[in-house]
Amino acid sequence: MLRARRSATIRAMPHAPHCLARFAAAGVARLTRLTGLTGLVLVVLLAAAGPAQAQALPEPVRAALARAEVPPDALGAIAIPLAGLARTWSYRAELPMQPASTIKLLTSIVALDRLGPNLRSRTELLATGPVVDGVLRGDLVLRGGADPDFGWPQLWALLEELRAQGVHEIAGDLVLDRTLFTPAREDVGVPPFDESPEWPYNVIPDALHLNGSLLGIELRAGTDSWQARTVPQIDGVAFESDGLQLVDGTCARWSTGWQRPTVRDAGDRVVIGLRGTFPRACTARAELSLVERTRLAGLAFGTWWARLGGSWSGRVREAGAPAGARVLAQRESRPWGEVLRGLNKRSDNPQTRLLFLLLGVNAPPTPAGLAPQASTRTRADAVVRDWLEANGIGHAGVVLDNGSGLSRSERIAPRQLAQAIAVAHASPYWSDLHMSMPVVGVEAAVRLRDSPAAGRARLKPGGLRNVASLAGIVPDPQGRPWAFVAMVNHAQAARAIPALHALVDWVARGQPLDANALRGPLAEGP
Repeated sequence: MLRARRSATIRAMPHAPHCLARFAAAGVARLTRLTGLTGLVLVVLLAAAGPAQAQALPEPVRAALARAEVPPDALGAIAIPLAGLARTWSYRAELPMQPASTIKLLTSIVALDRLGPNLRSRTELLATGPVVDGVLRGDLVLRGGADPDFGWPQLWALLEELRAQGVHEIAGDLVLDRTLFTPAREDVGVPPFDESPEWPYNVIPDALHLNGSLLGIELRAGTDSWQARTVPQIDGVAFESDGLQLVDGTCARWSTGWQRPTVRDAGDRVVIGLRGTFPRACTARAELSLVERTRLAGLAFGTWWARLGGSWSGRVREAGAPAGARVLAQRESRPWGEVLRGLNKRSDNPQTRLLFLLLGVNAPPTPAGLAPQASTRTRADAVVRDWLEANGIGHAGVVLDNGSGLSRSERIAPRQLAQAIAVAHASPYWSDLHMSMPVVGVEAAVRLRDSPAAGRARLKPGGLRNVASLAGIVPDPQGRPWAFVAMVNHAQAARAIPALHALVDWVARGQPLDANALRGPLAEGP
């Protein structure tokens, strides 16, 4: 990303909608000094900033929208050339729209620039008292550092390291420190996003994010009976039927008859009541958010510690690590630049939310206009807006909720997101972002096979009940990259996906070059 001056001030002044034109107005010399961008790259940026014009939709796109019974004004799209002297093609690209998961690219872009690809998160085990004859005479604190991969194996490894230090008994409590973020638990009191809060995409993470707050279960059915177990086995979890029925069906579609289980705390154990239907003679596994996360952490800790030969009779509670607590063991995550590859390809909402909050953790101590006690999410919002301003894009109309797109409120104009991609393309961290985007026609995320875009374009899809979107890079027939963003906001948005694919194909075939005659760098001349 363009290395703009780190400023704690978010300038509240009006901005023209065409950020690349503003680079010239703001001074090309400053841009060159800060970024090293010269010559062709600056020419491309200026050429891409031609004045907006009312441009017609390609006929294949219009026809696909008609078949989907989606009006053209539900679409906003833009293709910005990143090489050569072509001009930007756009259609209703100035209107802020719901982006769904394509907003993950903006979170990724800003994080790469502001935090760097080598940022690592750290999880620590701390002691609040001395270890005497193998007994920890105090509490054991598990302090979360927003590690996106901190699961059961990683917890086991930390506890094994504790045993290797001679600790065999913990006389105090297990304290879960989630205080890296403010508030420590954003999930508390938040209504479910949809009717399936138990599925992984709906998890609202905290700084500990232990196993993603998920419990692995395996359901195995015969012809007239079934069994369920946790995977891996965690003591203190039991299953019962709460109306689960076995039916004839296809194993691959087992989840179609799934109903949200009931969960009750029976004191010494948690009982999960399975409901709905399940195919006979089938086995299925799933990772689900069923057990309250603090209760789940206590059950898992007790299981692993006992299997390692340790003893513990305390309770589990949430609190910050007290001053003077000393680190006994720790784990560092993979670099976030590496995490991005799975984050965007799988469209991982919890990991994106963690990364967004890390922007807030690393925000200036007192960003302008923010109270000292501002939440981590509010600070992250300020960091993204400052980045948009610093790179000449502006944040008018932008609404940020959690940075993942799993939101009814998030908004960004297609032009703003495409311009952010254009800025990222000129960054030394472009390869980290580029490799994180699904390959069109190769990966399941974008099934567009009979097009020159297949195997060449990289696009991040997004989808909600009323949103279908694509964002990323589409090469033209000469291999020149175009920053591409298209969004449909409509009750029948899913039916309009073929129209988005038709637009990708249109760009990949070089049609914007015909729709916009080649111009000089100042949009003048032939």
